[in-house]
Amino acid sequence: MPNAVRAWSMLGLGVAAQTAGTVFVSAPTFLITLLHTERGLSFAEAGLLAATPTIGMVLTLIAWGALADRIGERWVIAGGLALTALAAVGAIFADGYVMLGLFFLLGGMAAASTNAASGRVVVGWFPKNRRGLAMGIRQMSQPLGVTVAAVTIPVIAGSAGVAAALYVPLILTALLAVVCAVAIVNPPRTPASATDAGVRSANPYRASSFLWRIHAVSILLVVPQFTLSTFGLVWLVTQLHWEPLAAGVLVGSAQFIGAVGRIGVGVLSDQVGSRVRPLRWVAWAAAAVMLVLAALDAAQWGAAAVVFVIAITVSVADNGLAFTSVAEMAGPAWAGRALGAQNTGQFIAASLVGPGIGALIGLAGFPIAFAAAALCPALAVPLIPRADAEHDRL
Repeated sequence: MPNAVRAWSMLGLGVAAQTAGTVFVSAPTFLITLLHTERGLSFAEAGLLAATPTIGMVLTLIAWGALADRIGERWVIAGGLALTALAAVGAIFADGYVMLGLFFLLGGMAAASTNAASGRVVVGWFPKNRRGLAMGIRQMSQPLGVTVAAVTIPVIAGSAGVAAALYVPLILTALLAVVCAVAIVNPPRTPASATDAGVRSANPYRASSFLWRIHAVSILLVVPQFTLSTFGLVWLVTQLHWEPLAAGVLVGSAQFIGAVGRIGVGVLSDQVGSRVRPLRWVAWAAAAVMLVLAALDAAQWGAAAVVFVIAITVSVADNGLAFTSVAEMAGPAWAGRALGAQNTGQFIAASLVGPGIGALIGLAGFPIAFAAAALCPALAVPLIPRADAEHDRL
């Protein structure tokens, strides 16, 4: 198989694998409405349960990345998805919210494998002038996974119960575990003799503050993204009085538009020859659109639903840019660990969004919560590096 064809095939498998993992991680988010309105859980309690998969991811992302650096992507992705499927089985048969949360935690720990390893596939198989596009496509995985969860989980859970809804991530992760084990080919690596003395000993975190700053920026930018993905469905149902199915379709459609937007931003970064310049534009746009959403919601204008779609699209646009910057700076010997660290920071923030923003909504309402989320991308702007940095061996 020619390398170009193989590169796109591996990218497709990486996208599918991470999408399946994201469906599992996102599933509890779309149970919040049911748990709050019918089971009596507070927003903070339901938000904490929804955050357990991301807490699990935080615990293992760097470890999965280090393993991918050592043994390659194929078995990290396939093995992680198989373990995620087992966790889904446990969640289906769990007795009580504590056990359900435990299996969500374990599944998140396993699903982190696809986040850490699929980024290495892009860096390994694509040249620099195509990485923005390729990473933008790879970063479609998260909104696509949320889209699948949004249009399936609340509807199935509402009609057949929580356990029935969890068969969706079970089937997807089990299927992709088999496909990836058979079909993924690890990207070619520089021979060890050429890298051991230089690349492996060169810790990119000591070379400059670039990686630390990108990690910090991404932590701040993830707050509006997870505020909308965690509580968007609840907001549409409880504040705008949408039916759950219609609300799920809107959330899913917005996530799909956001996925396409990630590709567009990636192509833009290839065209302008910079990752950090478009990243700064996205941060300003995210702050602005979240403030507009807060104002429209406070005024109870119906146009808030339109702005909600725009806000989701903008809030997810930064991920591919940041991931590409991290991978290019880290170099081939550190990419797995650096991408794992990148995701770790993001999911620590995401884990706090569920209970934190949930409590804020309960105390002050949705407009104040949206305005608070808008502060984070505004704070991120001065932290974004002025110029790109790249490892000299990429």
